[in-house]
Order: sequence, then structure tokens, then C-alpha cells
Amino acid sequence: PYTYVWVIRVIRGLGFKNEVSNKLNAEPTLEFAVVQDADRLDAIGAIGVARCFTYGGSKNSALHDPNVLPRDNLSKEKYMSKEEKQTSINHFHEKLFKLKDMMKTEAGKKRAEKRHKFMENFVAEFYEEWSGRA
Repeated sequence: PYTYVWVIRVIRGLGFKNEVSNKLNAEPTLEFAVVQDADRLDAIGAIGVARCFTYGGSKNSALHDPNVLPRDNLSKEKYMSKEEKQTSINHFHEKLFKLKDMMKTEAGKKRAEKRHKFMENFVAEFYEEWSGRA
């Protein structure tokens, strides 16, 4: 049986920012992997695209600015920093496109493939339209 403490540790440990900083706060059990994959699947695909732009809009972030490049090799602190201007499109490069390769279970990996391709196609189309080529 799972205890309240175990559930809290899983919730605190499953975030992207914890994994990029190698600070997982829970044991890497199958149950943890399933919950983490489910959380990540919510962040990608069509609903993930909608969530990304909804969140960006709520924070008054620009959709895209070609002069603001996506950040590479983000630490937890840099990822969480509110100091740098960021865009919604950059969030795909900084986080969302990375989630497919971070899935832990075979079922999660399989579902992530389709959702990842959807996001790649969406962002490619976004850039086409933004540039006026579409």
C-alpha cells in the first residue's frame, strides 16, 4: 500500500525541472515511471500545444520573437528563471520536444511518438506562416 508520504514524494519528484537537474525526489519505481509518463503525455500533443499557448498568454509572453533564441542546457535554476524574456515557441525547444526521449515506460514512449510528431509538424507550420512562406 502507498502512503501519503510516498504520493507526495512522487508528485514533488516527477517534474521536468527535477530531472534536468538530476534531483529526483522519489525512487524510480514502476509506479513513479507511470505517473511521470502520464504527466509528460499531458504536456505534449494537441492538448500540450493548447496548454503552452494558454500559459504563455496568461504570462503575457510573446508567441515568437526571432531575436529571442531558445536556451540550451538549462539547469533547474535557469529553467525556472523569470529574468529572461522567453516566448511560447521557445518552450517547445527548451522542454516539450525533449519529453519524448525522457519517457520511462514502453507505453509512454509509444504514445509520445505520435504526440511528438504532431508538435514537430505544428511548429514547422508555425515557422512557415510566421515567415510568410505559407
